[in-house]
Amino acid sequence: MAPTERFAARTAGMTASEIRALFAVASRPEVVSLAGGMPNLAALPLESLAAEVADLVARDGQVALQYGSAQGTPELREQICEVMALEGIQADPDDVVVTVGSQMALDLVTRIFCDPGDVVLAEGPSYVGALGSFAAYQARVVHVAMDEHGLVPELLTDALRTLAAQGITPKFLYTIPNFHNPAGVTLAVERRAEVLEICARFGVGVVEDNPYGLLGFSGRTYPALRSMDRDVVYLGSFSKTFASGLRVGWALAPPAVRDRLVLAAESATLCPPSFTQMLVSRYLAGHDWRSQIKTFTEAYRDRRDAMLSALETYLPDGFTWNIPDGGFYVWVTVPEGIDTKAMLPRAVTARVAYASGTGFYADGFGSRQLRLSYCYPTPERITEGVRRLAGVLEAELDVMRTFGTPTRTTLGPGRSGPQAPSPHTP
Repeated sequence: MAPTERFAARTAGMTASEIRALFAVASRPEVVSLAGGMPNLAALPLESLAAEVADLVARDGQVALQYGSAQGTPELREQICEVMALEGIQADPDDVVVTVGSQMALDLVTRIFCDPGDVVLAEGPSYVGALGSFAAYQARVVHVAMDEHGLVPELLTDALRTLAAQGITPKFLYTIPNFHNPAGVTLAVERRAEVLEICARFGVGVVEDNPYGLLGFSGRTYPALRSMDRDVVYLGSFSKTFASGLRVGWALAPPAVRDRLVLAAESATLCPPSFTQMLVSRYLAGHDWRSQIKTFTEAYRDRRDAMLSALETYLPDGFTWNIPDGGFYVWVTVPEGIDTKAMLPRAVTARVAYASGTGFYADGFGSRQLRLSYCYPTPERITEGVRRLAGVLEAELDVMRTFGTPTRTTLGPGRSGPQAPSPHTP
């Protein structure tokens, strides 16, 4: 019997994301990559961190290099509560579970809640890593559309009513309320309590994924959903506000959920690495991490501005995009007839890479959208990348003008305009 014949049925849903498959090409130096959401670490005080690492090994190496608790070090869990307090969250360190990046936290949450065939609600579009976790555990994703103010409460209610008529209660709503990946929009404050009320009315849990919440360009920090409802499972990360390579994230959960998360974490990794936790803890205790976040945010705002300026300068009429107030991404909608997934090889040939919108949907949508990431390239490289992309798009439009626009089937009411992250087109 071939090894593949012995695989579990759930491995059928374990496929490489379109973005990961793109990385090998996008990492070539001649290609301007606007595809991946890699944080820009140039502003980190590397010499100071190097000294911190050396001192950590010299003073506490026997602890830092040893096994630790499956829940995470007590000191770091206390500091995580201080970080979350900036978003209005009052938390007990005992309810924090440290994980190897927030992706692990998301995987554990899906594992303890979802059986094969269960339904998860997610914004449309949604984070590709979340879709991968849901697929790996054979959960079915039902998308709920957004507008310029984030998740639309009326559409959330419609989706829940439709599912209830079929006898289905989703296990949870997965949401990225702040500076959404990939759509770049933020859930309006006045909608947050409404979304929580709707989910409570239908008996649906809420998982709040918030890696970008402290990276707002206006200086405003939005109240977390968890600050309004202690039953929300909150996922956080130091990947965007410190260093992604350390892979330190966390989940804040009600006690009953926390206990299951700890058991699941023990079976997955036994314990998160003590070394990286202790390094993050030292960084938070001994460095002005708030000023460091401000430095990151200013750099990302400059890059965002370069992206928006280049889009205005180079993209022809008929293209729309949102104006993000934080985070890493701009979400672009292209004219009818252009397929961003089919166009991607031609863009790479022109030495520019982006992420096609299809990777951010579980149901085949997104071919008229693409995600552009401005966090990593310099402003000059961003401008050049958009210029190259505009040339590819102009060529696509020329083909359409010559041979006609392909016929498309509209699956719902269309949306237009720069603040339309989720038009209902295939």
